[in-house]
Amino acid sequence: MKRISVVSLLIIASILVGACGGATPTEAPPPTEKAAPTEVPSVIPDLGGQDVRIAVENAYPPFNYIDEDTNEPMGWDYDASRAICEVINCTPIFVEAAWEGIFEATAAGEYDMVADGVTITAERDEIVDFSIPYMVIAQYILVRSPEPDIVDQDSLVASDALVGTQIGTTNEAKAIELVGEDRVLSYDVFDLPVQALLSGDVDAVIIDEEAGKGFVNKNPGKIMLLPEPITGAEELGFVFPPGSELTEAVNYAIEELRADGTLNALYIKYWGETEVAFDLGGQEIRIAVENAYPPFNYIDEATNEPVGWDYDACRAICEILNCTPVFVEAAWEGIFEATAAGEYDMVADGVTITAERDEIVDFSIPYMVIAQYILVRSDETEIVDQDSLVASDALVGTQIGTTNEAKAIELVGEDRVLSYDVFDLPVQALIAGDVDAVVIDEEAGKGFVDKNPGKIMLLPEPVTGMEELGFVFPPGSELTEAINNALGVLRDNGTLTALYQKYWAEE
Repeated sequence: MKRISVVSLLIIASILVGACGGATPTEAPPPTEKAAPTEVPSVIPDLGGQDVRIAVENAYPPFNYIDEDTNEPMGWDYDASRAICEVINCTPIFVEAAWEGIFEATAAGEYDMVADGVTITAERDEIVDFSIPYMVIAQYILVRSPEPDIVDQDSLVASDALVGTQIGTTNEAKAIELVGEDRVLSYDVFDLPVQALLSGDVDAVIIDEEAGKGFVNKNPGKIMLLPEPITGAEELGFVFPPGSELTEAVNYAIEELRADGTLNALYIKYWGETEVAFDLGGQEIRIAVENAYPPFNYIDEATNEPVGWDYDACRAICEILNCTPVFVEAAWEGIFEATAAGEYDMVADGVTITAERDEIVDFSIPYMVIAQYILVRSDETEIVDQDSLVASDALVGTQIGTTNEAKAIELVGEDRVLSYDVFDLPVQALIAGDVDAVVIDEEAGKGFVDKNPGKIMLLPEPVTGMEELGFVFPPGSELTEAINNALGVLRDNGTLTALYQKYWAEE
């Protein structure tokens, strides 16, 4: 259902970048199938100065490239990898590598890590391991400037234009999906299709937005990105040999660099700050909340007022967009159907983006990354992990219609799952002894633990991989794009990080 991992705010709000991918769209992203990333360690890793061989292409600006003035390699990947090694005490050794075969070479131990804006996919996950995601991506179309005939995806498909891509990338897969293999020219190195576009050998290139911006900046007035994305959101991660112990250490460093603002600063260094692009003229926005999901939204016991992350984030969004948030308490069950029917302009309730929900409503770009955990009573001795829960006859509490409910049923079967209308009810049932465990997001679980000290606790291991949270809108809502813009602004100015620290400071 709903939950943020510590990766939560990393840069995910509107970062939208990636090789073999691009910037995020207004359409809802489907969930990425991949293995659950290694959990962030509780002890600070210290690699003792260990050399880490990091594969880079040096042909994918602004991630990695050769500076024309100094002839030195540089880019986001270099800066981020050095910052990671400062955190975990290692020495980065950058090795220029060809994209083709890079996963097989890494799996064979030729490289300790790949930093090349790599999109996390299920197919690649069968060969290598990935870090937690550090950016969210989507793909765009790059054309010559001006280009009167190719103005969007439909006009590209309808034309006989040739499309350039790089071999073995998700860009290549998308190009073939759009126009067929006969119209796709794939190159070994990523800058070659852009050179082919400039020389007229191809008429368009499928590329991630931020890398596309890098090429546009290097060729002013010659090429341009079309405004609409052609994919949903995907995720970028660093790559490691299967079972590498380095994965866990790098995950820790990513979290640290997110928390201290380094990742955000690097994003602004290479892509600049997001500009406010919308003014809603004071428009009222009806925002559905449950008020039963701390710390996202809940009733403060001392003041009897509704508070939480959702309230603060939505108010900050409306300050950016010049709108007026009108919060409406709503039941979870039926909330998507009601939103699709126009009863609400937006839902702010820590909602996990799924393909099934995407058929009913639209989603914002993801603002947090999520996973699910098991909540038990503090004196619980028999249920210590997922396996012991499954092997027991324990009853599991969840909320109706959530991904928590789906996970609980997957683990123990319908007969052992008790589902409730309101999210705090399964937690109350756990405390009362009516159920023995609750499947819940980690951060919401921490909220309930804080409200019930000494009574309940979260087990340490997640029971799912990473998922994404987004705001919800009626299909086709013009508000989606405005909210996406505001999320980018709030990420860049540090507001999202500050709100995360406000509600989960100890993390």
